[in-house]
Amino acid sequence: MSHPTAADEPAPATMQAVVVTRPGGLDALEIRDVPVPARKPGLVRIRVKAFGVNESEVTTRKGESDPEVTYPRVPGIEGVGVVDEADEDSGLHPGQQVATMMGGMGRSYDGAYAQYVTVPAGQVIPFETSLPWDVVGALPEMFQTAYGSLVTGLGLRAGQTLLIRGGTSTVGLSAATLAKDLGATVLSTTRSPERAGDLRAVGVDHPLVDDGTLADQVRELMPDGVDAALELVGCSTLADTLRAVRRHGTVCFTGALAGQWTIPDFTPFVIPSGVRLTSYAGEAADLPAEVFARQLQAIVEGRLKVPVAKVHRGLEQVRDAQADVESGTTPGKHVVVLAD
Repeated sequence: MSHPTAADEPAPATMQAVVVTRPGGLDALEIRDVPVPARKPGLVRIRVKAFGVNESEVTTRKGESDPEVTYPRVPGIEGVGVVDEADEDSGLHPGQQVATMMGGMGRSYDGAYAQYVTVPAGQVIPFETSLPWDVVGALPEMFQTAYGSLVTGLGLRAGQTLLIRGGTSTVGLSAATLAKDLGATVLSTTRSPERAGDLRAVGVDHPLVDDGTLADQVRELMPDGVDAALELVGCSTLADTLRAVRRHGTVCFTGALAGQWTIPDFTPFVIPSGVRLTSYAGEAADLPAEVFARQLQAIVEGRLKVPVAKVHRGLEQVRDAQADVESGTTPGKHVVVLAD
């Protein structure tokens, strides 16, 4: 039988959290005093130190998220912090640094826009680092999605060429840094010529301005096409992305920044002969603790760059953070850090 282990100082009865009170604008985000979430067997309660702000949480606030979302709801699909309470046999102990993400957080149950969050033990990633919380807070969902797309979706290897479509998104920037660390040659896109420097800053070899028809540009650089492509813009550009990939190369569909998730009257013949099409929509388990540890060490050593757009201090700045994410004017991750 497992027994819970708890921090020396018990969690208070109430905490502050940002609550989406109803579908709507930024005024639908309210800071409220709410009960600290109770922990049941199999769950881990985390004292949140920082969390990333994501487009999916803007979608939840607008009421355009999954049907499973009900209101009021504490959003937040990712967070980092320290263990407050866990089962003894979970391998986790109070005070341990941990990250968590996905698995219904902020959608089917309350998420990380709060001082405490309770999640299943299986979606908790322990780590040890001296990096500040504003850096670590940017990583979980961004690195999990980028790493899973490159490794599970594409099987990317050293020496291969990779096209990232939607390169100035947080996942796109992260994927570029990870792909370079893997030893790949990276082509990545932006719709704004002035953002080419943002791509070069994270190691992109060939920044490309995306006007909707990219395959010819790619073929000018790589006449046979690239080995792999990560599609983050969506179905509106997928056919063109497929044409940029060599025979027996692979396209991984991971995101739809342009908002189009389906192709009307789809026919498989849109896929060029011999080109492979797959997708990625993984969970926390797709980012093993040892991989996350290597990524953290690579950041410490300067081999990986963290594309942080802005650090926001306190729950009071969540509205500003979501407004910045929604505007899309600053590439990189927006992170909220909570005071001790």
